[in-house]
Amino acid sequence: ISKATVSVLYWNLVEMVNYPKSKKSYCAGNCLTYVNHKVVQYKSGKSRLCAQGKRRYDAKQKGFGGQTKPVFHKKAKTTKKISLKLQCTKCKRVKLSSIKRCKHFELADQGRKKSKDPTW
Repeated sequence: ISKATVSVLYWNLVEMVNYPKSKKSYCAGNCLTYVNHKVVQYKSGKSRLCAQGKRRYDAKQKGFGGQTKPVFHKKAKTTKKISLKLQCTKCKRVKLSSIKRCKHFELADQGRKKSKDPTW
């Protein structure tokens, strides 16, 4: 089996990722040691209308002539890389880290708690 085949098989296996809500990680702020970090999934903020690229694009689009910049259509990826935002519980410093691609991502406590008593 070639390396490419193995990597394709591996990516097909990674469908769902359960990640803990808190994680011990190095804090480069005032702590300078390994501390507990609160983990949340990174979400990009609202894009600004007065950013230079947006102003340039809007100026170019104005008037007659239709679409002036290329619109991307050849989407090949079915998943996105997951970005995590880790916040130090002591000094509140935030750092970003990324994990591999997956179809479904879930922030959960250590495993799903299954009750021993049936609830019906």
